[in-house]
Amino acid sequence: MKPREIKRLHLIRQALEQKISQKQAAEVSGLSPRQMRRLMKRVEAEGDRGIVHRRRGKPSNRRIADKTKQQVLALFEKHYADYGPTLASEKLHERHRIQIHPETLRLWLRQARLPYKQRKARPHRQWRPRRSCFGEMVQLDGSHHDWLEGRGPKLVLMGYIDDATSTVEARFYDHEGTVPALDSFRSWVQRYGIPCSVYLDKHTTYRSPQRPTVEEQLQGQEQSQSQFQRAMSELGVEVIHAHSPAAKGRIERLFQTLQDRLVKELRLAGAATLAEANQVLQRYLPLYNQRFQVQAAQPTDLHRQVPVRLDLDTVLCLKTQRRLNADSTVQHEGQLYLVEDRLNAQTVMVHQRLDGSIHLRYHNRALSYRLVPQRPRKAQPMVKPVLAKTIHRPAAEHPWRGSYKRPRPERHSRAPIRALARGALPPFPKLP
Repeated sequence: MKPREIKRLHLIRQALEQKISQKQAAEVSGLSPRQMRRLMKRVEAEGDRGIVHRRRGKPSNRRIADKTKQQVLALFEKHYADYGPTLASEKLHERHRIQIHPETLRLWLRQARLPYKQRKARPHRQWRPRRSCFGEMVQLDGSHHDWLEGRGPKLVLMGYIDDATSTVEARFYDHEGTVPALDSFRSWVQRYGIPCSVYLDKHTTYRSPQRPTVEEQLQGQEQSQSQFQRAMSELGVEVIHAHSPAAKGRIERLFQTLQDRLVKELRLAGAATLAEANQVLQRYLPLYNQRFQVQAAQPTDLHRQVPVRLDLDTVLCLKTQRRLNADSTVQHEGQLYLVEDRLNAQTVMVHQRLDGSIHLRYHNRALSYRLVPQRPRKAQPMVKPVLAKTIHRPAAEHPWRGSYKRPRPERHSRAPIRALARGALPPFPKLP
């Protein structure tokens, strides 16, 4: 018996022994007097067993049919083996018109000893409250994952989530870098506006590892800026770097959810290319935001609209400073550009926009230019050909070929000549 039934049985015994009235027993036990009289009759007839409900231990009249249970388990093994019970119950209702509560499905899977995806225990983290207004802070990051499960190339999901409302914006790219970061941020700005701050990690795309130049040091910058940081400073967006992945846990948990749910959506849609994946994502995100976004603590939207005179293409681009040669040419990435405007300057700024076009500017002034062929290479000086040295081989009777042990020929002695010079020998007789 349950504790509540034990309490009722004690009150019924007291009422049967006329120690208390039936009305008092009913009030204390929370029953009506009529129900108390009925229970007293059952206890008198059946003893203590009469207080127990007669359906206890028997199958419920509202239980789901065994045929439906077997059908659900068969569908789970065939199509949703790597799904969790919550997502599997949603897909069963969406695709097969079978409505099963997630906890019921979880119980069935345990009884059938079928493995299913379970969440890991989360480590303890210090809780940080959400920002109070929409647009006050946006978290962003890139997720490297096999989103297409081998059906196509490996993609990177550039994701954005608002800290106050959990509003999500994302797009697939073939890599994580400056151009995908600027292009995805442009999508957020065009949809919602310019946020107050962005919260991201210390990837080289978002934080330059180089030392500041002399000009940057003179401007008071302690660290060199990346192209993304430079664009954010021009838009007035504060860049906040997280010291650990757990610090920006909202975007990390978003990627864990999408790596489970979005991968399966891409699988059901048969997406195999970058364009097809973005089409599926474009249909999926509105439904995701409609279900999972929350209401901000304050209704104020802190997004700023893009100023009328501000051209996003001149901000969200790659800016590189190049030297202006004496012949009004600028060299950039192997190409030579001729500036057609008269300009008294030593350097110009090269803008490489997200669409790949090149624009030259000087002090916010657009310059007209044209692409010219490369300068002719200087002719190489004539070099006299080096003749091969001929090897001289001495003849067979040459002394060099002889052995050093060969006896040398007798040499004429010079002693008589030396004696004649000293006058020791008589002079030669005169000829007649």
